[in-house]
Amino acid sequence: MHLCHESIIGDQLWSKLRGLAPERSRPARTMLLRQGDPATQVILLSSGSTLVTLAGANGERALLAVRGAGELFGELAVLDSQPRSASVITAEPCRVHIIPAPEFLSFVKSENLEVPLLRHAIARVREAEAARLEMATAPVAARLAAALGRIVAAASRHGSETVVRLTQTELSQLIGASRNGVGTAIRPWRERGWVGTGTGGGLVVRDMPAIEAHVLA
Repeated sequence: MHLCHESIIGDQLWSKLRGLAPERSRPARTMLLRQGDPATQVILLSSGSTLVTLAGANGERALLAVRGAGELFGELAVLDSQPRSASVITAEPCRVHIIPAPEFLSFVKSENLEVPLLRHAIARVREAEAARLEMATAPVAARLAAALGRIVAAASRHGSETVVRLTQTELSQLIGASRNGVGTAIRPWRERGWVGTGTGGGLVVRDMPAIEAHVLA
């Protein structure tokens, strides 16, 4: 089971870390961190969910992970003074704390958090590698179901429906498939009422368990 940063450092330190910067709102599809940019800040996610993506040499994107509230982004790049290794995009409206690198490093040093944060970062790298392997080898429908499952699981609201604010083209890019391939995979799910189209665009997921069962059948 994946552990978030809040679980790793504990409620008291997490609250203290949040206090280093004011809370800000970011709408869906906002780029929080861009791959290749210098590590000048750390993002603390207090609500909402995000997509962690990796861009290839030809502009293609791959979905590495979906993260929910209680996570930090960009901490590894700040700790080792390297450019961002991936991009982070909001999957829904989010509330974040943007902590400047010097303040974050001072906090980590004062609380002796270097080792637990590095261990957590290594575990996330391994998790991302497993996701990339899955995306490279599984059929399109299975890859799409896995990506949607991660997004639904990380969403801040767990009701009967989850709106995935990504176009069909963006979904195809994230799982390394063609747009037609994604359309073909979605068609039987749409016919059965498991997914629909949102009023403001995107995909409405109505029955994730049924989708997951369908790709395993």
